[in-house]
Amino acid sequence: MDKIDAIVVGGGLAGLSAAYRLADAGKQVILLERGDAPGSKNVTGGRIYVDPIRSYLPDIIGSAPFERHVVREMITVLDEGSAVAFEYGNEKWKHEPYMSYTVLRAKFDAWFADQVAAKGAFIIPRKKVDDLLWEDGRVAGIRSGNEEIGAHVVIAADGALSFLTQKAGLRQPHKAENLAVAIKEIYQLDEGTIEQRFGLGPEEGAAGLFMGSVTGGLFGGGFLYTNRDTLSLGLVVGIGSLVSSDGGFDAPGLMEGFVSRPEVQRWVRGGELREYSAHVISEAGIGSVPKLCTGGILVAGDAAGFALNLGLTVRGMEFAIASGVMAAETAVEALDGNDVSETFLSRYEKKLRESFVLPDMETFRNSREVLDRQRFFTVYPRFICELFDELFTIGDKPKESLYRTAKRVAKKYVLNMETLKDLLAARKL
Repeated sequence: MDKIDAIVVGGGLAGLSAAYRLADAGKQVILLERGDAPGSKNVTGGRIYVDPIRSYLPDIIGSAPFERHVVREMITVLDEGSAVAFEYGNEKWKHEPYMSYTVLRAKFDAWFADQVAAKGAFIIPRKKVDDLLWEDGRVAGIRSGNEEIGAHVVIAADGALSFLTQKAGLRQPHKAENLAVAIKEIYQLDEGTIEQRFGLGPEEGAAGLFMGSVTGGLFGGGFLYTNRDTLSLGLVVGIGSLVSSDGGFDAPGLMEGFVSRPEVQRWVRGGELREYSAHVISEAGIGSVPKLCTGGILVAGDAAGFALNLGLTVRGMEFAIASGVMAAETAVEALDGNDVSETFLSRYEKKLRESFVLPDMETFRNSREVLDRQRFFTVYPRFICELFDELFTIGDKPKESLYRTAKRVAKKYVLNMETLKDLLAARKL
């Protein structure tokens, strides 16, 4: 079988990063994307932390069309009819090098694809990969419809549900508790309105998280990111929680209820809804990471389960870029040495362990177990909101001391064994 050097399956950040590095090393590489174009099927919120990845793709990170650098964190805890909001800002975030940016992936990925093509990689959109080709017990290419394309190395970067990792025997079918559904809307607002409404300077951005009643007591939460002239707004809900819940899941209804909250409307009012999308994402952390290679194939990005939800921060894009680059570097070494065996390709995992990717995933391996406790989405938000209600309400009867008020509300909600269990579990974070 005639073979090219490498095939990358999937045009997200992991796939684009891998193709870019392979092409930069002078290798023949084809990137296959089943969507209309790289980024066309992406639903990421989104926010990218750039400090961990500056050294992996310095030219890309240095010139990328990001939206705004984030200078303010906002957390809103909601109960029915009430909410408590917190904000945190730091003067150092206003100065370069910036820690993180908001990003519109359709725009960013299209730009990144142009850079990949300029390096010499061949990008083929609307190309669905149906199967892997095998030769002497190793992956030797892909099959798309009736077409077969041979390759010495295949890099699977085909998303959270990664069909190829299962075909390669690297993972078992996904479990519902390891996945979540993300719903996102994009609202058009002019730059000046965004900056005035959020109290931002030019090119400055804000990132918001919402927890509590917005998900109807299910595992998950809401997000908001300020882009240059749009807002990204959405919800993430655990599929495992959906499966175990009694009621049906009405995604449009849940999103409509979220957007209609006054705590959300204050940000989006007057905005024009430009986009609605939904997608499945990985939520299990290192517990869902498959075997990362076998002969002739490597797995990167969401396909490898490289995503991390810590409640206050959600990470994935920097894992995708770094793993894509390291998969490509391993592939280049394998091609140069004419050895694409599993033994040689296992150097990829070593690279991941020497980077931030697997150490961070390992450090927070219990995050899903800790956060997937219903009280975090029901009892604690209700406690916080009722506590502030009691502290700020002045009625027609004598008011008790603040300490007695706090103790009474805490006794009602959190001074019990269930809270102690949650605190013990939180030690794993």
